[in-house]
Amino acid sequence: MTSDDLLTSQEAADRLGITRQSLHNLTSSDPDFPAPAKRFGRTPLWSPRDLDAWRERHPARKKRDS
Repeated sequence: MTSDDLLTSQEAADRLGITRQSLHNLTSSDPDFPAPAKRFGRTPLWSPRDLDAWRERHPARKKRDS
């Protein structure tokens, strides 16, 4: 997999329909969440396939009515 195939934090969050903060919270607290690859120093990048597989195992929660 090349770095062109990987998603930045914002792209990964957008793909999952969550905020970047939620993405980082999942990365640090959910052992089932795909770990990012570190490229170009400390930049975390995610595999779209890994994110899609995680989302399939963990469907998005429905928002509560206010």
